[in-house]
Amino acid sequence: MLQKLTITLAALAALILVWNLHTILLVLPDEINQGAAFRIIYFHVAAVFTSFCGFFLAMGLAIAYLVKKNLQYDAMSAAVTEVSAVFATVTLITGMFWGRIIWGIWWAWDPRMISYVVCLLFCWGYLMLRKAVDDPTQRARLSAVLLIFTTLDIVIVWKSIEWWRTQHPGPVLSIRNGGGMAPGMEAPIYWNVLALILLATSMALVRMRQESMQREIDAVRRYAHAM
Repeated sequence: MLQKLTITLAALAALILVWNLHTILLVLPDEINQGAAFRIIYFHVAAVFTSFCGFFLAMGLAIAYLVKKNLQYDAMSAAVTEVSAVFATVTLITGMFWGRIIWGIWWAWDPRMISYVVCLLFCWGYLMLRKAVDDPTQRARLSAVLLIFTTLDIVIVWKSIEWWRTQHPGPVLSIRNGGGMAPGMEAPIYWNVLALILLATSMALVRMRQESMQREIDAVRRYAHAM
C-alpha cells in the first residue's frame, strides 16, 4: 500500500511538472527586466516553500518524539529533514545561478543568503550527528533538539528580506503582500510548489521505509550484543 502511494505521488508530481514546464517555457513571455532568466523563480521559490514546509513538519515530529518517546516519530522526522535539506540545497544553488545572471556575482553577503546557509549547516550537522551516535534513544533526543534550532532559523530566513533591505529583493508574491506579478505569471509558481511537495512526500516515504528497516537492524544488533 505504501509503495503504491509513493509511486502515485511521484507520478502526479511528474505530470504536474511536465504540464507546468510547458507553460513556463513556451507560454509565458520573458520578464521585461530580467528576460528569460526570470524563469528560475518558478523552481527557486517552489523549492524554498517545499523545504520550509518540510522543516516545520520535521520539527513537529521531533517535538512529538520528545513528548511521546516513540522512535517512529524520530524516524519520520529524520526522513522529512533529509528530503527538506535536498530542496534547501536546490534553493541555494538556483539562487546562486539567478544572482550570477542578474547581479553579476555568484554570492553576496546578504542576510537572506547567510541565514539560509546557516540553516543548511544545521541540516548537515544534523545528518552527521545521526551517523555519529549509535544509541537510538540518545540519537533521537539530540537530533530533535538540534532540529528545533534549525527550524527556528527558518523564521529568520523568511523575515530577513523585511528586516534587512540589502541585496536580495523584497517579496514579489501577492501572498506575502509583495509587488505582485503580471496576470498569469504567478500561478505556475503555486503549481510547482504542489508538484515539489508531492515529490518531496514520495521521497520522504521512501526514507521512512529505510529508517524503519534501520531500526529493525539496530534492534537485532542490540539483541546480538546482549547475547
